[in-house]
Amino acid sequence: MRKKLFSITLCVLLTLSLLACGNNSPTSSVYNYGTTLNIAARDGSHSDVISAVKAAFESQYNCNVNIISLSADEIHDTVIKDAENENGIYDVIMIDDPLMPEYIEKNVLTNLTHLGYSDDDDFVEKSRLLGKDPYPLGATYALPFSGNVQLIFYNSDVVGTDPDLSNWQSILETCQKLNSNGQKGYAIRGQAGNPIVSDFLPILWAFGGDLFDNYNNVILDSKESLEALNFYIKLLETGDNYDKDGLIDAVSGGQAAIALGWPSWFISGTGTKAQIAQIPGKKASSSDTLPTGEIGNWLLGVTANSNHQELALELVKYLTSASVQKEALSYGGVPTRKSIFRDKTVQTEYPFFQAIYSGTNNSRVRPRTTKWSQIEDAFGKELEKCIKGEETAEECLKNSQEAIKALAE
Repeated sequence: MRKKLFSITLCVLLTLSLLACGNNSPTSSVYNYGTTLNIAARDGSHSDVISAVKAAFESQYNCNVNIISLSADEIHDTVIKDAENENGIYDVIMIDDPLMPEYIEKNVLTNLTHLGYSDDDDFVEKSRLLGKDPYPLGATYALPFSGNVQLIFYNSDVVGTDPDLSNWQSILETCQKLNSNGQKGYAIRGQAGNPIVSDFLPILWAFGGDLFDNYNNVILDSKESLEALNFYIKLLETGDNYDKDGLIDAVSGGQAAIALGWPSWFISGTGTKAQIAQIPGKKASSSDTLPTGEIGNWLLGVTANSNHQELALELVKYLTSASVQKEALSYGGVPTRKSIFRDKTVQTEYPFFQAIYSGTNNSRVRPRTTKWSQIEDAFGKELEKCIKGEETAEECLKNSQEAIKALAE
């Protein structure tokens, strides 16, 4: 009788304990049992990293993490559409950082500061600030997951081990020399929209051009922009136009010498497929140095219509934690934390990370506007026409100026 009474009492206490945990803690098995968190992730290496490290989180929180791998355009279009639903499909989304203002305006993201999140100063500052709205001193809406910053990638078998990449004129001369010897010099990513705009912006900035001034006036149609665009066409004449995968293969395989790219394209757990250098901020050796390194972190945020916001925030914190970032290195992850970049073991095993760290610290953001995706589409279409010879550089810049001005009004 005493044994039976003890068993009943124990069961009651255990049940009450579990219920209490379920009400107060996202780590409770009762709270999370059977819960599935859906994460809209960039396909390729980013999805691979999450897949490789998610098991420990699933075990700790007794839940499932379902990765939905999508292209950049698919993520943008589907999460905005899903934001219209009362109960969203996605709990966590991966964010291309220049789209933050648009996502905030369209109520895609929840305010992590309001959820109780406190900023982590271990994140590289330039990366940490990307998740804030208003940028750069507002509330936090997303955390930096992948530390992408545009860099130069080159094949040392083609251009040598110590090429002069300190200014754009020197790069052009190197590529012209290779071209005269029957080799392809500079590789561009010249498809309309994000590819060609991202490819051209660092050169535009190095030549002193820009899309907007400090008062948000459109200033693209300028002599600096014209000089930069004509220079970009000269670079293309030394090489060829590739899509992303083709560009990676061309540079890593020696079919092309030099290209701009993102670390996540060229870096795997076993090393890098090409040599890395900073993007020059000078158009010629005697020019002033301007900031040109285009930051392009992939961030993680919690959706405003997720039914599991607290648990989703725990997943975001886990995937961006120092321990997980260190584990992710062997799967091609690129860190966003100072402690990982400064780790002596990491520096020894991944010496090329120092170029990423330096590039991030010296980077600049793309224009912070809710219309960025539309601006990128409009400008990219005109740039594509220009490199195809369908319109002159002057016409390209004039048409782009008018299109961007109409969008910005």
